[in-house]
Amino acid sequence: MTSLIEQAAQRLEQLRQAGVVLPEFDEPQPFGQPPAPPAPAAPHVHAAPPPPPQQQAAVVAAEAAFEVDLPLDAMAASSKRVEIDLETLNKAGIVTPASPRSHLADQYRVLKRPLIANAIAKGAAAVTHGNLIMVTSAVAGEGKSFTSINLAMSIAAELDHTVMLVDADVARPSVLRVLGLPPAPGLLDLLEGKAEMADVLLRTNIDKLTILPSGSPHPKATELLASASMQALLDDMATRYPDRIILFDSPPLLLTTESRVLAGHMGQIVVVVHAGSTLQATVQQALATIESCPLKLMVLNKARSGAQGAYGGHGYGYGYGYGYGYGEGQDAPAPGAEPTRP
Repeated sequence: MTSLIEQAAQRLEQLRQAGVVLPEFDEPQPFGQPPAPPAPAAPHVHAAPPPPPQQQAAVVAAEAAFEVDLPLDAMAASSKRVEIDLETLNKAGIVTPASPRSHLADQYRVLKRPLIANAIAKGAAAVTHGNLIMVTSAVAGEGKSFTSINLAMSIAAELDHTVMLVDADVARPSVLRVLGLPPAPGLLDLLEGKAEMADVLLRTNIDKLTILPSGSPHPKATELLASASMQALLDDMATRYPDRIILFDSPPLLLTTESRVLAGHMGQIVVVVHAGSTLQATVQQALATIESCPLKLMVLNKARSGAQGAYGGHGYGYGYGYGYGYGEGQDAPAPGAEPTRP
């Protein structure tokens, strides 16, 4: 009785005689006969030799670079998730997407409309890097971080846009503290090459809001913000994610140099002014440092309301004014916005 091994050997020989190319492996030979010489293998079945270690390292590096080049939403999906206490924020005067309608919430709805319109403008009216928006002030204590966070929360309520809030006040970061979150790596670590975007981007329990912290303090923060890495990062943010509004809470213009460096990359700048406190000459001096930015929006913080609104009474709230530039002549207010008040 023919064994299974002999049957398999006979079948293989029949296939070879019929011209079928088979993979090479050792065949059993009849007992007492020398092993048959191996048949010449077809060139296409030869395995290529492994690349040298240098080439293997290059392949690994290229694969790593490809993995970094992920869409921002994919990076956010793999990044750390944090929980923001929305009830505590509401008590602190921060507007959240779940907050009831209020006069303050309506003020931010009015404030964000021209910013979003410029961010998505196309054709002749397109603004370069219009979706990169810097929020700053002339001096400290005018409410720029409060404005940045409220504006980000208001934009996060949009149906067609998402928002990233970047704490670019690297000298005195406050976004995480105001939101009740612990310190974390962020922008400076990213620019220094110590972290990747997926490592520092924070997802929140507000679906359309992500946060990029300022990161670890660095003695050359200004140089990092002025570096080619920062330029490349901002260009990538602005062009790859057109549906995302990116807000930068930056330092006061007259106290540090970081904000002036950052302003050169922005498409729009929001300047927060403490109404009845900051001198007009101080505001003009601050605006003179950001002349290169074509679009500037003035926000009067704690401006007394002149009439009772539908959702709030008399008191102190937010005023707004929108103009194209600021200088010798008068501001030209955009449609639907009030002129800047003196």
